[in-house]
Amino acid sequence: MLSLTGATVRFGDRAVLDAVDLEVAEHEIVCVLGPSGSGKSTLLRAVAGLQPLDAGRVLLGGADQAGVPVHRRGVGLMFQDHQLFPQRDVAGNVAFGLRMHGVPKGEQGARVAELLDLVGLPGAGRRAVSALSGGEQQRVALARALAPRPRLLMLDEPLGQLDRGLRERLVVELRALFARLGTTVLAVTHDQGEAFALADRVVVMNDGRIAQTGTPVDVWRRPASEFVARFLGFDNVVPATVTGAAADTVWGKIPVPDGSPQGEHRLLVRPAALRRVPAGEGLACRAATRTFRGDHVAVTLLPAEGPPLEAEFTLRDAPEEGAEVDVEFRAEDVVVLEEA
Repeated sequence: MLSLTGATVRFGDRAVLDAVDLEVAEHEIVCVLGPSGSGKSTLLRAVAGLQPLDAGRVLLGGADQAGVPVHRRGVGLMFQDHQLFPQRDVAGNVAFGLRMHGVPKGEQGARVAELLDLVGLPGAGRRAVSALSGGEQQRVALARALAPRPRLLMLDEPLGQLDRGLRERLVVELRALFARLGTTVLAVTHDQGEAFALADRVVVMNDGRIAQTGTPVDVWRRPASEFVARFLGFDNVVPATVTGAAADTVWGKIPVPDGSPQGEHRLLVRPAALRRVPAGEGLACRAATRTFRGDHVAVTLLPAEGPPLEAEFTLRDAPEEGAEVDVEFRAEDVVVLEEA
């Protein structure tokens, strides 16, 4: 459906998009994830035709989009700030794209009603946009983007302005809706939870380049680099020398999974890798801080040598602040990173 080859965008001397290659299959949901300034929004704008490329190509359905204006690319766009027309009611907003695509007026009403039902706002056509909640406005924006039946739907931080609870509910609804419609989706977000819940495939970007791509499970379980690991929120990363099934680190010997790369690498120890053992049988630490996370307690441990260790314990096993505790490491939650 979508293919980018060597896509490059420069702002002055800086390549905001640096020779990016990316493919999105028909009916696939791909979420581009990354920190501010990583190039993810520029990538979306380049695909839409809102940002010209300095080099490379964008192909939609195999056709080169060079010189093709936004309204002729057959893509739907949905932005974080909704960009609804305040002077139009809900139906008028949803019908806007249909009018722009020359859909006969007699067909517009039926399509608008169908879409409002689809996004969970049946009978809302005559409501004023200003009277809608944030979540309802988001649904109207989605209906408007879907109205012309785009071959590719693009979402830019689609749920960024909503509160967490509503965001989590809408992500589940969106994924189910896109599956029903067979919609091909390219979304950008900085919210990891949103991306991992919505996507078939996650693309992590850094400094205008793709740092890693894979299924949400693959990226979460095996970050490709220290950047990806830290972006996902993992802080336990140290230099290591891997020999066989163990790694020598500043925290001592740590078991690694079978088949891990050998030699000098960076090692990721997930917080779930640490578990308490009797005194004298593991790495001696002092519990510095405790943070309640609902189903577990996040604890910062201070070993005698090396940086602090972030650990997760059950409510029952979590040590009190200031307590002395010994821990060992589980190989299944240790990752030998391929790249620095």
